[in-house]
Amino acid sequence: MPENNEKVLITGISKQQPDFDYTMTELGELAKANNYTVVGEMRQNVDRQTAATYFGSGKVDEIRQEADILEATTVLVNDELSPSQLRNLEKQLGRRVVDRTQLILDIFADRARSKTAKTQVEIAQLKYALPRLHPSANRLDQQGGGGGFANRGAGETQLEMDRRILTKRIAHLRQDLRDADVGEEVRRAKRQTNQLPVVALVGYTNAGKSTTMNGLLDLYADRPEDKQVFEKDMLFATLDTSVRALTLPDNRQFLLSDTVGFVSKLPHNLIDSFKATLAEAANADLLIQVVDYADPNYREMMAITEKTLKEIGIENIPMIEAYNKADKREDTTYPEINGHQLVYSAKDPKSLKALTEMITQLIFAEDQEKTYLVPFTDGQIVSFINEKTAVKATDYTETGTKITTIVNAVQAGQLEKYEVTE
Repeated sequence: MPENNEKVLITGISKQQPDFDYTMTELGELAKANNYTVVGEMRQNVDRQTAATYFGSGKVDEIRQEADILEATTVLVNDELSPSQLRNLEKQLGRRVVDRTQLILDIFADRARSKTAKTQVEIAQLKYALPRLHPSANRLDQQGGGGGFANRGAGETQLEMDRRILTKRIAHLRQDLRDADVGEEVRRAKRQTNQLPVVALVGYTNAGKSTTMNGLLDLYADRPEDKQVFEKDMLFATLDTSVRALTLPDNRQFLLSDTVGFVSKLPHNLIDSFKATLAEAANADLLIQVVDYADPNYREMMAITEKTLKEIGIENIPMIEAYNKADKREDTTYPEINGHQLVYSAKDPKSLKALTEMITQLIFAEDQEKTYLVPFTDGQIVSFINEKTAVKATDYTETGTKITTIVNAVQAGQLEKYEVTE
């Protein structure tokens, strides 16, 4: 992202929200993620927003004066504003106003890399922009003539044209997204045909999902340097879902996916748009909720993650609660397992091995130990067993190769005719 010299003033209304302090702090982090320079903060402790200007008239005056003193060029608001609130505030403050939704959309637009992510973000941007189109913002409405009827009509005609263009563009992008989804469904179906369990990393943005994935790849992937996913200590470093195959020392395999992170008040347009990206999590056999255990607000982050998962229809999937960044907490022992909870550091190999053991116990719980006798003429079957299953013992008899191994239900069906039942 290019350098941004904009000075911003952060503002918000409490509305008796129990997590208001946290959301204001997070707004500051979002501003920094967009390379804004935060020069100050102003709050109003009222139960509800004013319909016309969000803030009360007195507070609007205070904000304008404070912005003048601090030389803030932009005012950030900790909620999504209505189109009229946005216009009225900009007029009364005499400077640009950006609400929380627009800020998150700007960050997403800058971070999107794949065609699918870019399409999803553009759809969300256009859906946000559509109700905010206004005749005063277009060229035809700015012609002179003393505000005559003809000019107002021209402005309204241009407005309708703009709306049609945006609506048509949204429909076109949605079709592109459906076409892309078909291709991804085919790839997902191929993965499921191989019956590899799917494990999805979910959680708050910047909790350490990508670091966890890269750590596991270092341990269990062939040529992990070719499969690393992007990681950086910033909000929304990853927007695209990455899927990688991991092979454990006993030859058992599973797929691991890294998904887009969540944030409080995530715009609904983004949630709708990113349902396709999160399909990998929806079809997972196991979720790992990665939590920034070093952040004092980690419980709020977990609540937001679980609420967002529910909003996009991801429920009733087994979950490991993985409390990351334990190395940044004093007097914390790690790795430490308690049921389906793990306190760990994604940069610690022992922690990653403990996480792997938890994953193994959950996704391979229904695997079975079986013994097969494979004729020497079926050498490809022996190769399959050695490459795809967890072989415990091999013996060579007069009639073929006798192998004791751990198999999943699909593999058991494929190898049924070779099974030794005695």
